[in-house]
Amino acid sequence: MSWFKRKRAGIQTTRREQNSVPEGQWVKCPECGEIANRRELKEQLLVCPKCAHHFRLNSTDYFKLLFGEDGYEVHDDDLHSVDALDFSDRKPYDERLASAREKTGQNEAARAATGTLGRHRLSVAALDFSFIGGSMGSVVGEVVSRSIQRACEEETPLLIVSQSGGARMMEGALSLMQMAKTSAHLSRLDEKGLPYISLMTHPTTGGVTASFAMLGDVNLAEPRALVGFAGPRVIRETIGSDLPEGFQRAEFLKEHGFLDRIVERGALKDEITHLLDLLMEHDR
Repeated sequence: MSWFKRKRAGIQTTRREQNSVPEGQWVKCPECGEIANRRELKEQLLVCPKCAHHFRLNSTDYFKLLFGEDGYEVHDDDLHSVDALDFSDRKPYDERLASAREKTGQNEAARAATGTLGRHRLSVAALDFSFIGGSMGSVVGEVVSRSIQRACEEETPLLIVSQSGGARMMEGALSLMQMAKTSAHLSRLDEKGLPYISLMTHPTTGGVTASFAMLGDVNLAEPRALVGFAGPRVIRETIGSDLPEGFQRAEFLKEHGFLDRIVERGALKDEITHLLDLLMEHDR
């Protein structure tokens, strides 16, 4: 999602909201100002040692966190978006895609993998905010849908890690269609009695929130993750009043029943393993 579209949606892009780790040997935490060594921060899973602020991980980092360095198989990495609408705002969509591929070293904002966690085979799809704001275009929807199909075919549980600014407006209705497409595939997973765990990281917004992100059998979030549909400014202007403290943050959503648990990144692997043991109890 472009800066202009994020601004119109009321999604702030201040330094405090930028979770990505900047370049250089030393990293300053945007929450508490702590200066940390980049290597030591990576060893801490990009969690600030002073205030536990969670910097963003990319899809590969989540695969490694769950399955180990080489314990997973990647799928559908050959898929890539095309400019079907010949779209251009400040620059052509084709150029945006090329720039994102060069910046991230991957073809799209979603990647898929399978691996074994504990005693359970697991299908995973993970979004990456560094690729055009993790926005959901047709290929992101396809990667997520194939992950769901893979879980159905192999009769495994599913995990989706969301990190997105919402629908990719450069693809118009093709992007919005992915909401219905991914949700329909999840209904097939449900019919098979296979569990779906949704992990929402910072931020999870727009069409991703309005479709697969909030449809988990268990909905998890990382601490202080921004989770919502429209941005807070848009909501404030629509209802004509101020919003509660912490509105749209994970802790606020859990308090109001929209989330099941908030999970620190260091505990994520054990938490999901435990959930799979409970949810797949019937396989014993």
